[in-house]
Amino acid sequence: MTRLRTALLALPLAAGLLGVAAPAASAASASVTCRGEGIDPAARLHYRTETLIKAPPGAVWKLQTDVAGWPSWQSAVSSAKRLDPGPLRPGSRFRWTTPVPATPATPATTLVITSTVHQSQPGHCVRWSGPAIGEGLRIDRGVHVWTFTPARGGVLVRTEESWTGGQIEADPATAMKYLAPGLDAWLADLKTTAEAPCHR
Repeated sequence: MTRLRTALLALPLAAGLLGVAAPAASAASASVTCRGEGIDPAARLHYRTETLIKAPPGAVWKLQTDVAGWPSWQSAVSSAKRLDPGPLRPGSRFRWTTPVPATPATPATTLVITSTVHQSQPGHCVRWSGPAIGEGLRIDRGVHVWTFTPARGGVLVRTEESWTGGQIEADPATAMKYLAPGLDAWLADLKTTAEAPCHR
């Protein structure tokens, strides 16, 4: 049950469930972009956050972009597989899964998320999008942007994600219960793992 609860919190798509227009939240004030592109500007469901990670920028980048390794440090990711070889670059694709507990409107399911990278600048930013599909639950398109900026003592990681789709937009309050805490949990897992002595 704890793994399911954690999975639900870390559901961001790349990166959800059901949701009303949500203000971009947290300490981050400006939109997150990679090579000039950000989240879907028309999306009613979106969230932004950031954290300082006290680890070398290159190590943080490597950890975040090693998609196949996500299940080893992200408690909400059951599986992750690259669909092509090499570093993440425009056109790269990957498929990952995350369990989602039941809500009043949807059954418990496993979301299968197929993401395509659209923009990437190695060591600095990456932007991907894709659908998330499970039994009784669908996010038509999630857009997820990450930036990595060297800062005193480490790297400032900023991320922003948007979700679109009729099902999730029909119940925005529920959707935001998963999008915001999920993105926060993803960053927390990244920080904890990157700051561990074995990753520095």
